[in-house]
Amino acid sequence: MTFSQQDKHYMKTALDLSRRGLGNVWPNPAVGCVIVNTEGQVISRGWTQPSGRPHAEALALEKAGKAAQGATAYVTLEPCSHYGKTPPCAKSLIEACVSRVVIATSDPDPRVSGAGVKMLLDAGIQVEEGLFKEEADEINAGFFNRITKKRPYITLKVATTLDGYIASAIGHSKWITGPSARMRGHLLRSQNDAILVGAGTAIADDPSLNTRFVGAGDADQPVRIVLDSKLGLKGKRPKLLEIANAESPVWLINSVEVEEQLSDFVSIVPTHAMKDGRIDVVSAVETIADQGITRLLIEGGGQVAASFLKAGLVDQIYWFRAPSIIGGDGLPAIASLKIEDLVDMPRFSVTSTEKCGEDQLTILKIF
Repeated sequence: MTFSQQDKHYMKTALDLSRRGLGNVWPNPAVGCVIVNTEGQVISRGWTQPSGRPHAEALALEKAGKAAQGATAYVTLEPCSHYGKTPPCAKSLIEACVSRVVIATSDPDPRVSGAGVKMLLDAGIQVEEGLFKEEADEINAGFFNRITKKRPYITLKVATTLDGYIASAIGHSKWITGPSARMRGHLLRSQNDAILVGAGTAIADDPSLNTRFVGAGDADQPVRIVLDSKLGLKGKRPKLLEIANAESPVWLINSVEVEEQLSDFVSIVPTHAMKDGRIDVVSAVETIADQGITRLLIEGGGQVAASFLKAGLVDQIYWFRAPSIIGGDGLPAIASLKIEDLVDMPRFSVTSTEKCGEDQLTILKIF
């Protein structure tokens, strides 16, 4: 299918809009919508709002009003066709009398998949699909993973010296990377629904695990998740428990038969599965997905990182490297994987690199 330069321009705009929802629209997908009249003028724009409502199309159509008649709607994901907490977006597009809908990618949700397009076609609306599909798929990899794999899209973030260490032999780790890298890390946090660490990291480092870049608001704050098989944090009361709130709650994933609220914003969530004396991370991410999380950021420590890598759960890595060296007695970013044959190593491909002050960020994706 051949798309015009105008089509490409407005779909690119819709994709940019959709990215604004990353990290704050779960369990819904992050969608962008641009409505353009027959003269090629933008009538309105919309993107999925925090907590997933209103949807991008509904917001754009509300702004457009009667001007949407005869217009083209550029949407990054197939419009929904089922009744949930809001009416179907496909139905709203039909009632607005748009003449054409350009869709970047289809929705794998069995309640929608193909049905949204069929609803539009049955109403006599011209539908064209596949414009910048790969880009749209990447933006909603988390939503797609939750539907098709029953787990979130998982990013491992590490910040190390050149030789791969995250702390000195006695545990000093602040700060290995500089302020530019740390701010880039905060932006990454805001683009994920939740951040996960192990209980050891939560106790030893006492992190806040929130986003602190300039302009960060309540909608940019992720859920904080701790793998805490023995509920050690319950008695320690680290900082992240004390600052938990409605926008940034804390979930303690444990392996015992208990499910309760420690406070209004701190929940104990059982997963009941153990492996090698630790919480089974495969079971843990299924539990996390059941709670609605679509994009999960792993921040440590080394044993947690190794557990996710060994289980084949890491989709991409954000690796920040400082131009410094600790030496062999440092604390490694990745604990032992017990690899004997090189063919068994997890392998990733470099997708991009960025300069962050004196440090370098390498972004890698699993083969």
